[in-house]
Amino acid sequence: MRESPPSSSDEKPALPVASDQEQALNERLEALLRAERNDSALRVENLRRLTGGASRETWSFDAVHADEARLGLILRRDLPGTGNPGGMAREAAALRAAAEAGVPEPALLLHSDDSRVLGTPFLIMEKIDGETIARRILREPEYQRVRGTLAYQCGEILARIHSIGREHIQGLAEPDPLADCAAALGALDEPRPVLELGLRWLRVNPPPSRRRRTVVHGDFRNGNLIVAPDGIRAVLDWEVVHWGDPAEDLGWLCVKAWRFGAPAPVGGFGSYEQLLAGYAAGGGAAVDMTAVRWWETLGTLRWGLGCIGMARRHLSGAIRSVELAAIGRRACEQEWDLLKLIGGS
Repeated sequence: MRESPPSSSDEKPALPVASDQEQALNERLEALLRAERNDSALRVENLRRLTGGASRETWSFDAVHADEARLGLILRRDLPGTGNPGGMAREAAALRAAAEAGVPEPALLLHSDDSRVLGTPFLIMEKIDGETIARRILREPEYQRVRGTLAYQCGEILARIHSIGREHIQGLAEPDPLADCAAALGALDEPRPVLELGLRWLRVNPPPSRRRRTVVHGDFRNGNLIVAPDGIRAVLDWEVVHWGDPAEDLGWLCVKAWRFGAPAPVGGFGSYEQLLAGYAAGGGAAVDMTAVRWWETLGTLRWGLGCIGMARRHLSGAIRSVELAAIGRRACEQEWDLLKLIGGS
């Protein structure tokens, strides 16, 4: 659960980094790519850390070959002390399976769960031109024409994701998000009456029963999409891919936090009707709107808990981060949104 995603776009400003950290990573990347590309003269240039992403680092750089051919690349790696065993391999498998299913994805070059290679588990992919910053997508004139089609495109893409066979992504968990939220809420050492009320509402008002289960992206939203003036160019951030109810992805995209101040209910750029029409056109099974709204409500509760958890990571000193602290301040916004959802407004 993150506010700003890792990105394959190089439009974000670079974060200042210690020169020794940058130099050490630069040298490790050069050694890795020289071996992988069989080019002893290959060099890494323009290495810089990008903003965004509370759970992983994102770096942009160029791989320059002996013949001066230049390839823009993106490195994503876990923060020290975070991640989960097999996580990068699972994400890499999801990227490949999604591409085969017709989901727009960056080409994946390398990945490893071995922390000895680059310090933490990582993956390296090609850079895709486009925008990931949601506020720009929702407000800047160059995206005005495409905004009206994004909800429909998201529906089509989600239908393709949900067509991926489970056998293509090994090690998929099958979580119970409601039980996970209950456990996270119970672990808090402070009263959160609005979140408790939301949890009770979700239990009392379950969505229509459906036994269908699919691959679920788990964080499909505005901010995890690379968008260009001609449409969606890539889906990012597969680190929480799992097996579950496909309506979870549809509802998560509609959580108010991912509208970034815009009024449209789907990502700030479209309507529920456009989303479901695109989903049907892409081959998705019929989805009850009641289920989408239930998952939207659960997503709001989940993000509220995520905001609290991120703040605590900063306050505990585990990871000192202004970004984590800032995200933590948004917990009250999710509580307000949750009250409106369960109140029917």
